Amino acid sequence: MRYNEISHFSHPQHILKFEHTEIPFKCDGCREVGIGSHYRCSFCDFDLHMHCAIPSLSIYHPFYTKCSFQFFSRPPGDTPRYCNACEKDITGFVYHCKSCGFDLHPCCAKLPMVLDDGEVKLYLYRKVRAPCHRCGRKGRSWSYRSGCKKYNLHVACVREMLVENWHELYFRHDKGSTRKLETRIPSLRIHLKRLIKGVKGR
Repeated sequence: MRYNEISHFSHPQHILKFEHTEIPFKCDGCREVGIGSHYRCSFCDFDLHMHCAIPSLSIYHPFYTKCSFQFFSRPPGDTPRYCNACEKDITGFVYHCKSCGFDLHPCCAKLPMVLDDGEVKLYLYRKVRAPCHRCGRKGRSWSYRSGCKKYNLHVACVREMLVENWHELYFRHDKGSTRKLETRIPSLRIHLKRLIKGVKGR
């Protein structure tokens, strides 16, 4: 269900309105980057991911079949916490499993199991032993992997690629040396082709 306007506990002074943008924003709920549909207060420059604006009180995830994740508006406890999906710090809204101690950003908890732009398909895995083709590191974070299992990308690296690709399109210089706005969300395929070309060229 989608609402054009909502009230939210994290921003009670104003109504938040549903918007769709192709410009990256920082979610004021989970503190992570977002692109696309979200809720916004234009008076205060306040934005929330869809999953942060209308969170489920509890969720289950197929990667953690024994866990029940509860929604928290701030990280529980006094020790620093990190997201088990992307390995980035938890500084805002979070889904937390009390029994196991696992944490997920709301946007990471709702990651699609398959990324498909019509030419390339990447499948989400909890553990991949091979290094990421973007950062070159192994890690505990989830990864997207090609169907042939030759190419791996950390979920955090995929997110960074999308934002960087957007910047390349948005700030592209045309003949008059002026910045040109591209009115579309950049495709992951562009960066995948570059990565694959680079790997083959080594």
